[in-house]
Amino acid sequence: MKDRLEIVASGFGGQGVVRLGQTIGEAAVKQGLRVTMLKSHGTEMRGGYVRSQVVLSEKQIDSPMCENPDVFLALSSAAYNRFKDTVPANGIIIYDPAFVDNVDTSLPCKQVPVPAKEIAMEHFNRPIFSNAVALGAMAKLLQEALDKETVLDSFLEVIPKYKAENRKAFEYGFEYS
Repeated sequence: MKDRLEIVASGFGGQGVVRLGQTIGEAAVKQGLRVTMLKSHGTEMRGGYVRSQVVLSEKQIDSPMCENPDVFLALSSAAYNRFKDTVPANGIIIYDPAFVDNVDTSLPCKQVPVPAKEIAMEHFNRPIFSNAVALGAMAKLLQEALDKETVLDSFLEVIPKYKAENRKAFEYGFEYS
């Protein structure tokens, strides 16, 4: 793992963006890494802007800010447009085509479409499981830093409801990416 791994997830309220950040942080702590997490959101309960920033490191973390995220999960067009230019050439943007309609093909980074909402609807007929699909895809791309089973176990602890469905949705996302 590199000295500092920056992860940003952003979308709108109700998508589980903060829970995704918490899950990644929990998994990293269980693996002995140092972690910081910042979250920001609008004043709305659901539907407003939400962002979760997580920094992982084996060393002391000097700043919790993610200035150049190694992995960026975009769950809305507004989030994609706001952070796409912060991802370095060796970084990855994961986006859900259901929410991000205009992808900037001029970016030097890798961009991975993960139809999380579509997969959730196809297998569970409920979009609520799209965050588990997205987390599974992130876990696959973060395998060098985080153990898949530790991420999944942490997710099931952070979100104790619907364990069987969340486990399956996570696996669909992991296999998709």
